[in-house]
Amino acid sequence: MATYPLSKFHFQVDWAGTRIGFTEVTGLEWEIETIQFRDGASPEYHKQAMPGLQKFSPVTLKRGLFQSDNEYYTWMNTVNLNSIEKRDVTISLLNEAHEPIVTWQLKQAFPTKITSTDMKADANEIAIETLVLMHEGIVIVND
Repeated sequence: MATYPLSKFHFQVDWAGTRIGFTEVTGLEWEIETIQFRDGASPEYHKQAMPGLQKFSPVTLKRGLFQSDNEYYTWMNTVNLNSIEKRDVTISLLNEAHEPIVTWQLKQAFPTKITSTDMKADANEIAIETLVLMHEGIVIVND
């Protein structure tokens, strides 16, 4: 077993069998809301807490903009009234041998926002686009 923390710069994202390179992934958050209550006949003068529903944050993916790459927009255009194509998305932190060490599986993810790059005449940077995904849960696999 390694005696040092894992690096966060070597990762891959896979959806529907397609591996796509990203520069940044944020929002891998999982929270359990708390419910506070007090029984009217309780002799204690404070509320008790218990676990409630699970809450998942949107996941934000950023990557460089490529000519003729419309994957984000094609997916976003699957919206039809109140339905959209949902995909399972796998985000894996990799070791030096390019093998997954920790994997986050987003269940039934779908895009909610696309942000195109900003443009600046005096900039010397890569054009970055952003995709925000909502999902119905995270499964974490720690190999």
